Amino acid sequence: MTVATKIPQAYAEIVEFFAAGATPESIVNFQLSEEAKEHIADLIYAHNNQDLNTDEKTELDNFLVIEHLLTLIKAVAHKHVVKE
Repeated sequence: MTVATKIPQAYAEIVEFFAAGATPESIVNFQLSEEAKEHIADLIYAHNNQDLNTDEKTELDNFLVIEHLLTLIKAVAHKHVVKE
């Protein structure tokens, strides 16, 4: 199923990953694609050089919140993997 609205690639990868049925082990090992990582790195570089437009700033800000949440999810998933 495709999401109707256009969302940034990093968001789409995370949504698809969880929608496909993630296990604790797969959550711990989850990584964005190199393309998505490069895009985020470009946004950070532009931010550091004060060269982001409003949409890019919003995308980066939202990604940082999602990344923080994903870090928390990975920490909890790691506890489940260790128990197994």
